[in-house]
Amino acid sequence: MTDLSIIIVSLNTKEYLLHCIESIFQNKRSIPWEVVVVDNGSQDESSFEVKKTFPMVDLIENEKNLGFARAANQGLRRASGRYFLLLNPDAQVKSEAIERLLSFMENHLDAGVVGAQLFNADGTRQNSIANFPSLATELLNKNLLRWLFPKTFPGKERDYPGPIEVDSVIGACMMVRREVIKQVGVLDEDYFLFLEETDWCYQIKKGGWKIYHMPQAEIIHFQGKSAGKDKKKAKVEYYRSRYHYFRKNRGISQWVFLLIGLMIRLWMELTFFFFICVLTLFAVRRWRRKLSICAYLVWWHLKGCPEKMGLRSIQ
Repeated sequence: MTDLSIIIVSLNTKEYLLHCIESIFQNKRSIPWEVVVVDNGSQDESSFEVKKTFPMVDLIENEKNLGFARAANQGLRRASGRYFLLLNPDAQVKSEAIERLLSFMENHLDAGVVGAQLFNADGTRQNSIANFPSLATELLNKNLLRWLFPKTFPGKERDYPGPIEVDSVIGACMMVRREVIKQVGVLDEDYFLFLEETDWCYQIKKGGWKIYHMPQAEIIHFQGKSAGKDKKKAKVEYYRSRYHYFRKNRGISQWVFLLIGLMIRLWMELTFFFFICVLTLFAVRRWRRKLSICAYLVWWHLKGCPEKMGLRSIQ
């Protein structure tokens, strides 16, 4: 058994994936670790390049896109580490980030999960902390909630001098203890993309473990590169994941309120974007794109939320 298994799920992100793996080995110190890459049916020769450039990497090749949760679970079951680090292919490891996460886990035996601070390429901070979804977080403005109630809704707006306990962390870089998985289990494979790590953190907290955010461990994250290029279908998956999370963890009544609330908001946004497009004679690409995405989401709801309209249909 090695100390750490780094698991990367990749789909058509060849260049980012290669830079990600390179950053891992460039920052390697004395920690015994392994890297497991799960390729989710990429069509950009990702697997070929990984085998050629990094033959020491353990590569799992799927014939089609199985979704993030199923693919990550493949890596978790293959890996042999005492700790597991889920890392996005569009992330790059900065100096000592992995060592700091591992050291924190070794010295805090109550920690089930610890996440890093994510940064944009220009050095600005990304949100690396997530509250468990509630009617407030899903129907109100999250930026406003973080501004009005910073202790309840922590985010990138505040400086944290040291690790803090949080609800959940963003799955672009999260370290999990093997004992946690033995107790709680792996990721819920009913999630195809989005919120699977949030749900996992929720189950881990229910199991008595704590979740921490560690700002001293820094990761560059080229956000969104691994989420798919079809924005409309990606949005559908995000809505589907929210509904699944509420049915599973919040109960049927809150799920109904969420569905009604989101539908009302979508109709309002559809009306707003339509009038903006009319006023600008449909000349502004940004507004046309927003209108198209909103219309697609409304149509998906009206059709009864079919699976074929999400990313699951792209195989």
